[in-house]
Amino acid sequence: MENQVDVLAQREGLIRQIFVDVGASVQKGTLLAQLDDTELSAMHDAAEAKVHSCEADLKDWQAETKVAEVDLKRAQEMAKAGVNTQEQVDHARYKFEGSQYEIEKAQRNLENAKADLRVEEVELGKTRIEAPFSGVVARRYVGAGQKVASGDRLFWVSQLAPLRVRFTVAEGYMREVKKGGTVYVTSAVVPGAVYPAKVLQISPVLDPASDSVDVMAELEGTPTDLRPGMTAHIALTAPAKSQ
Repeated sequence: MENQVDVLAQREGLIRQIFVDVGASVQKGTLLAQLDDTELSAMHDAAEAKVHSCEADLKDWQAETKVAEVDLKRAQEMAKAGVNTQEQVDHARYKFEGSQYEIEKAQRNLENAKADLRVEEVELGKTRIEAPFSGVVARRYVGAGQKVASGDRLFWVSQLAPLRVRFTVAEGYMREVKKGGTVYVTSAVVPGAVYPAKVLQISPVLDPASDSVDVMAELEGTPTDLRPGMTAHIALTAPAKSQ
């Protein structure tokens, strides 16, 4: 049976808290565990403060540039009236142009600060261990206070429905399996029960080592007596009912 996955650590760290245990039902996004984020939170706050500082600098230079533009227009008008010299006009122009350059610089600084903040947000998000889909916690590999490395297994989450099976079909029987068709699943755990399953996927490539193709099918409904991880038997035609 499919629909199960190991939840792995995305970064190294210390497990600060475990929120669920084996058997707990979880929804997609449910917080399973939390790594210690003290240092990353501080770095995130510093990056966020840098963004606010750059935004303030940009606003200051935008305001300064508006004032410089007004001063330049006034100096040009006064020069036309013979009150100002050309040197005073040039000085006002240089100040205006310099302010424009400062705006461009402040905009670049803000863009860089926002990029740094996004990096910190991603790293901080990696400290939150969340369920990848709705299901049940089948196994827990770690405990609070344990140090983990990136790629370490933390939890095993299984999806109870829909249930899927992955199996192989020998080359000689390939024509009997079609996408959208039905196969029949049985399990020794539930003698006599037959579960129809719709074929979702058929590999386009034949495995030369086994002369077979991979097939995936999804069981109809929500069988309550089957669980992910069980061994299943697949029949391409409906088994004959016992008398």
